[in-house]
Amino acid sequence: MKGSITIRTTATIVALFGATMAWQGMDLLLAGGTLYYAIAGILITVSAIQLFRLRRSGFYIYLFVVLLTLAWAVYEAGIEFWLVGPRIYIIGLIGLWLSAPFNRRPLWGDEFTPVFSDRMFQATLASAIAVLAAMTFDLLSVDIVPISQPANGQPQNEANWSAYGGSQAATRYAPFDQINLDNVTHLERVWEVNTGRPGRFSATPIQIDDGLYLCTSQNVMISLDVDTGEERWRFDPENEMQPSGIFGNCRGVTHYRLPNAQPGAFCAERIFTATTDARMIAVDKETGRACPDFGEEGQISLLAGMGEVKQYFYLVTSPPTVARGALVVGGMVLDNQETEAPSGVVRAYDPKSGALLWAWDIGREGLPDTPPEGGYYTRGTPNVWSIMAADDDLGLVYVPTGNATPDYYGAHRSDLMEEYTSSIVAIDAQTGKTRWHFRTAHHDIWDYDVASQPTLYDFEVNGQMRKALIAPTKRGEIFVLDRITGEPITEVTERPVAQTELPTEWTSSTQPFSTGMPSFAHPTISEADMHGFTPFDQIACRKAFRELRWEGTMTPPSVQGTLLYPGPGGGMNWGSAAVDEERQLLVINAMHMPFTIKMIPKEEDKTNFEGEGFAPAYGIGGPQRGTPFAAEVHMFASPLGTPCLRPPYGEIAVVDLTTQKTVWRKGTGLFEIGFPYSAGSFITRGGLIFIAGVFGEQLSAYNVNTGEIVWQDAIPAASNATPMTYISPKTGRQYIIATSPGGEGPPLERPSVDAAPPLDVQGGQVIAYALPERIE
Repeated sequence: MKGSITIRTTATIVALFGATMAWQGMDLLLAGGTLYYAIAGILITVSAIQLFRLRRSGFYIYLFVVLLTLAWAVYEAGIEFWLVGPRIYIIGLIGLWLSAPFNRRPLWGDEFTPVFSDRMFQATLASAIAVLAAMTFDLLSVDIVPISQPANGQPQNEANWSAYGGSQAATRYAPFDQINLDNVTHLERVWEVNTGRPGRFSATPIQIDDGLYLCTSQNVMISLDVDTGEERWRFDPENEMQPSGIFGNCRGVTHYRLPNAQPGAFCAERIFTATTDARMIAVDKETGRACPDFGEEGQISLLAGMGEVKQYFYLVTSPPTVARGALVVGGMVLDNQETEAPSGVVRAYDPKSGALLWAWDIGREGLPDTPPEGGYYTRGTPNVWSIMAADDDLGLVYVPTGNATPDYYGAHRSDLMEEYTSSIVAIDAQTGKTRWHFRTAHHDIWDYDVASQPTLYDFEVNGQMRKALIAPTKRGEIFVLDRITGEPITEVTERPVAQTELPTEWTSSTQPFSTGMPSFAHPTISEADMHGFTPFDQIACRKAFRELRWEGTMTPPSVQGTLLYPGPGGGMNWGSAAVDEERQLLVINAMHMPFTIKMIPKEEDKTNFEGEGFAPAYGIGGPQRGTPFAAEVHMFASPLGTPCLRPPYGEIAVVDLTTQKTVWRKGTGLFEIGFPYSAGSFITRGGLIFIAGVFGEQLSAYNVNTGEIVWQDAIPAASNATPMTYISPKTGRQYIIATSPGGEGPPLERPSVDAAPPLDVQGGQVIAYALPERIE
């Protein structure tokens, strides 16, 4: 019969599709999963057989599969676009293909009529249109809670963007409204600079008067003119660390003005960088030349007193913080390699001479000298790799700590290590003594170090003004503390959590949850939350989920494998939060990237356990030498490489601090899927939130009131850094600055330390936006 070749070819392909789906669906069913895939696969196979035999029943059986799929998808996932869509689109597209006249005509022969006259097709089409309409409505809708607080707060930020987070309070708020909701659509690029440095580009520039100051991979410092982007000077510290990944990371530089220096004198104002090869360097703000009175010819070693430091085991990736005239710096200890890793000591230096002022080394706090010859700072202690904040009025520097090494096993940790792991610590800036500390996790074996820079903000709670510290965490929890005492301002509740099954490990029976603030982690995860763009990767993710241990957030690592959610990237990472200081609104950027962790007993992997140095064979886990287990940690992904958890994978949200309620939240990036990076956002008096670190390679401006994207511009690659803004002191023009890396691997990938970057990779870009000087 004419046309039978096409329908039989189609039937053969559909049969293969259905049989594979039935086979994999049965495998999932035996693992305790849903019936749907097995039943649908069998029906599709039967449909294909009938179609091959040129029986019109094959067409009707397939229409029944479409109706079954629609009903099952809505039953299991509601109308959420990114959950329902992947469940139905392939089945629906095959149904549309089978409905084409050239496929139906061989089945109906002389009785052929248009498909739209068929009652079952009409019912199927109407059902599909209803589901698609509901999904589209869900995708486009954003629930808005009215903002209760009028704009009557007092801005804390100064005119300059003088520190990494805008100021030492790190609110990332710009009290400018030259660029606002009414004119943001007129924003245009006014200059671009290629740094000429490939690799990681995580730096948020700072602006001091008429100069921009930033660092690239390998800690090359650059000064640019704020109005033209013209390079004024460049200082290359000849850092031989690789420029990719964490080894090339430089998040920013630090400015300090010597209090008694003559204005305009050489090195009266200094720009500092702390390097990934463990040095602190000071250069003159105006010329970029090294300050000879700082240490030895402008630099000091941060390895003093550290004892043995193996290659790549200690590096500094975040800018130092100035608190009461002390230059305070932490350091990153390479995770999961061994228990005898370098110390996580925090140290303060004289910004003029480079002399050590104190060291916060748990157990020997505040001592003004390096350990004596042959001694060293306490090894393996919680480190402070992220950015600190400071309150000069209170004389405190606020330190976000990580884990005692390694991350995923902790039975060997001392009581002091437990006390300060994954905490916010308030340190006296003059003595180096602990004033208070607050633990965000007990006995952290999930890599839930506090990655976010604390945000300092005074706001009204229950009719009383409070000096608050806001601490977003990788767990997706936001803790609000009194920054004088460390006591929670909003409610914190200890809740029971799952317990470890490892015979040599222990876990806390409860963990702290910030119940007085919105949480930005999924409260529960089930098989229905598994995602995939085809039925086959959906089945693979569902089966993998069934095989993992998962008893809710903070399920301990296990030998069988545990779902690690939120993943070790967060939740909230070093991009931290932003606060509208006048309207008391908190802007949060959160990630939903699931990982898996599998503990490998020592006797099963003696080679890496008995080796030395950096061992990259475990994803972002490691050999954890000195413990009974290695940790293998990977993204929980489908065979196609996409996350197994449903989108969005990144989101942006606004919380009203006066009510502690979410105003709105939505996925970021292309189609709101939100493949995330760790960079943050800033907010302006003009009612705008700017963010550049999302999938889709866009600098985006959001309406703070509604979450609507009101302006976008494509950038070469998604930013590793938080954008910033300033008003030029020379021209009075407001600029928005975004950065884009040149040649960077995917987030959370640990590159080979021996891999050199391609020679033809373009360097990172600094891009400036402003309104036209005249808007018609």
